[in-house]
Amino acid sequence: MHSAEVTPEGDRIRWVELPGEGPARVYLHGLGSTSPAYFAASAAHPLLAGRRSLLVDLLGHGHSDRPEAFTYTLEAHADALALALTGAGAQGAEVIAHSMGGAVAIVLAARHPELVSRLVLVDANLDPVPVVPRSPGSSGIASYTEEEFLAGGWAEVRDRVGAHWWSTMRLAGRTALHRTAVHLVAGTTPTMRELLLDLKVPRSFLYPASDGALPGAQALEAAGVEVVAIADCGHNIMLDNPDAFARATAAALARTAA
Repeated sequence: MHSAEVTPEGDRIRWVELPGEGPARVYLHGLGSTSPAYFAASAAHPLLAGRRSLLVDLLGHGHSDRPEAFTYTLEAHADALALALTGAGAQGAEVIAHSMGGAVAIVLAARHPELVSRLVLVDANLDPVPVVPRSPGSSGIASYTEEEFLAGGWAEVRDRVGAHWWSTMRLAGRTALHRTAVHLVAGTTPTMRELLLDLKVPRSFLYPASDGALPGAQALEAAGVEVVAIADCGHNIMLDNPDAFARATAAALARTAA
């Protein structure tokens, strides 16, 4: 286990690191998840193995610290991650990021371009979303006030999300989980989609084919973002169809900037 201090109070981001050659690859998890659980098999897949790989847990999640004073905005997550990657000597990293982690990765690339050489976004959040009470994801979590969530709303979320997601969500700090969800559904200004359109590094967006056409795909492709539909999977593409995920990710990492 590796770590770096990322707040003035001494809070640490932690990651599992697989040794290898070449520029680092950084794997980032989604809301209430943890990168080793979601990406270890992918990083070791024959199509992706052999590269130095950092399976990072963002603040408030997994093995990383859970500071109560941290804001957990997407910008704050990205800046803390930047400190960790700088401490790890992981400049110019290839970033592979799922869901909420994809939103953080976009902000990271926009705010700290020296740290990111390419992006592979895995069904990432690109736009603000409406708050929907009793929905199982970030929108449902954000429908509570922080006080309501800490007082018992978290247990209602636990019962809605199911055993698989809760197995990693329970590792997250409850304050961290709520604040991250609130800021994720609110998005950034400019939006994550707008930031992504303006980036100059090679960018790919993987999404489940079963979702149908990706909203805004034409504008993404016009800006040089490769859009790739993956068959036989849901939101957790790397877990649902690991071979197709590895093939698509390897191809995305090999492409040049448009």
